[in-house]
Amino acid sequence: MTRVKYCGFTRIEDVQAAAALGVDAVGFVMTRKSKRFVDLAQAVALRDAVPPFVTTVVLVMDDEPAWVDEIVRRVRPDMLQFHGAETDEACAAHGVRYLKAIAMGEGEGALPRLRAYPRAAGLLLDGHGLGETGGSGQRFDWSAMPRDLAQPLVLAGGLTADNVAEAIRLARPWGVDLSSGIETSPGLKDRAKMECFLAAVRAVPSA
Repeated sequence: MTRVKYCGFTRIEDVQAAAALGVDAVGFVMTRKSKRFVDLAQAVALRDAVPPFVTTVVLVMDDEPAWVDEIVRRVRPDMLQFHGAETDEACAAHGVRYLKAIAMGEGEGALPRLRAYPRAAGLLLDGHGLGETGGSGQRFDWSAMPRDLAQPLVLAGGLTADNVAEAIRLARPWGVDLSSGIETSPGLKDRAKMECFLAAVRAVPSA
């Protein structure tokens, strides 16, 4: 079963709709570099709207450690997701399980970084370029997904209900993550798009 995470929520009703549809995880963006940024008060309200058994993830990118610690204390996410140049040690320093995003838009130059985060609970392979934020809707060559890493791999970048079946067949990821593919505008989710995407994922036969 391919797990599904929707990211970049800014409205409580969208979080509730995603959870009701059966998404596995929801993400909140708390780096000010992003147009989907939510502050502490917004993030707490969004977190409190998440029902049991749905994982909450907060995305940061080269943010001050003190800010990340404040997020952990106030928002209480289940996981952190790092999108910048953070080291494995820096990512693990906050005492919360973490995902590390790898910018696959760089091509082969990104491959060594896949082995640089041994403490990561999983690696998120996104289509954006090095130094760019996620949620751009850019895709990469899905056949480049490695097969020999111990950590679960999450596929992101340019996914839609129309192409996710192909992506899963080519990449065989543990999970998929998207933001722009289910939006009407940055941070505003479309329930019909969320429902269609989940249906498309579930229609793919298990390996």
